[in-house]
Amino acid sequence: MNALKTILSGAALSVALATSALAAGVEINASNTGLAMQGYDPVAYFTQGEATEGSYKITSVYNDATYRFASEVHKAAFEADPETYLPQYGGYCAFGASVGYKFDGDPDHWKIVDGELFLNLSSDIQERWEKDIPGNIKKADVNWTEIVNKHPNEIE
Repeated sequence: MNALKTILSGAALSVALATSALAAGVEINASNTGLAMQGYDPVAYFTQGEATEGSYKITSVYNDATYRFASEVHKAAFEADPETYLPQYGGYCAFGASVGYKFDGDPDHWKIVDGELFLNLSSDIQERWEKDIPGNIKKADVNWTEIVNKHPNEIE
């Protein structure tokens, strides 16, 4: 059973790697249309404490990526200080970054640590990341400097 779980986790990571589309550039995880965070509101994690889909009618462009918001208030907060609300590692999976890869960050699998938003690929991956959050952040910070400008398909 553990072998099957390992294979499935590996397959999920491979699919995520292969499907990362980057219209905004390789440092930001965005769809081929430039939509960041799959349309989720980055401010809502901090103000509402939950993943909240943004409206296609309330958007802001930052670093060539489009962010959606649930309210004009959230949009204004983001535009006043976007770096406060952006997910770490360009919205890629925090655990993936800790092991030197760029996998899709799923907006439903998130955690705020020391005032910073981190996304992970899945609940299983997030559980692995949460076993050593400080250590994984430290490793991801180091790895990110090496992979930030690489397309996910270029990372071996």
